[in-house]
Amino acid sequence: MNPQGILSTARFSQVGFVCNDIEETKKKFALLFGIEPVLTQDCGKYEITKTEVFGKPAPDADSVLAFMNLTPGVQLELIQPNWAHSVWRDWITEHGEGIHHIAFGVDDADETAKELMEKFGAVIEQRGIYGDGSGQYIYLDCFKELKCRIELLQSFRK
Repeated sequence: MNPQGILSTARFSQVGFVCNDIEETKKKFALLFGIEPVLTQDCGKYEITKTEVFGKPAPDADSVLAFMNLTPGVQLELIQPNWAHSVWRDWITEHGEGIHHIAFGVDDADETAKELMEKFGAVIEQRGIYGDGSGQYIYLDCFKELKCRIELLQSFRK
């Protein structure tokens, strides 16, 4: 194991919440943080996102998103999934609305995911390309060892 740690060079980026009503939820968080509600956006078309759930193409997995910048580089991400099978919808179905993941910006999401799988028994649950094609995300189930889901975010912009 890297003596500095797998995520030692990662940048803490966000805490993600899943919800059934993003418009109402973002109003409440805006009130909590004293900010204006942000715009809601879709997560992109499958032709770009290439979403996979447990390694299988998931063209129907979709959501709308809202990103609230809390401090420079740290966001609260709200996710309202559609009803198709996805890591988002499955979480709401099984556990209800609430905290879904913690996310870290990394230089190489594939390599970091590989290390997390080797060292912590993590399992890739879902992955895809950002809706604008500028990067990728990977959700990893790390519950056995770390008691949470980790999302890795990699920008393709240099």
